[in-house]
Amino acid sequence: MPVNHRPARSLRVLLFPPDPALALRLGLQPDIEVVASALARPAVALVEELASVTALLAEDPECRVLVMTGSAHPGLREAALAAGAAGLVLRDGPLEDLAESIRAASRGETVVDPSLSDP
Repeated sequence: MPVNHRPARSLRVLLFPPDPALALRLGLQPDIEVVASALARPAVALVEELASVTALLAEDPECRVLVMTGSAHPGLREAALAAGAAGLVLRDGPLEDLAESIRAASRGETVVDPSLSDP
């Protein structure tokens, strides 16, 4: 999508590790811009490992970090929130749900996909 069709203040999102397919799909959202580095000062970062949460927050304490997972694991929600994550989202869920979770996290909300509640 051409840059001139984006709102003046698009929401910058970092994917760590990079995921070109997801970046392309998220980039189709009119208000989301996927950035390649934490140096671009993303508002939200999507990570797959808990260790990445503390590393990203050390670099940019204002960045909201969401942990992506494929399924619920006992204690994962609590561990992610304790590490400073803004929430826990489903990796392979509907794109619109993920985009809405990103928007909610950027507003300061804690986001946990209902299907990822501890058993």
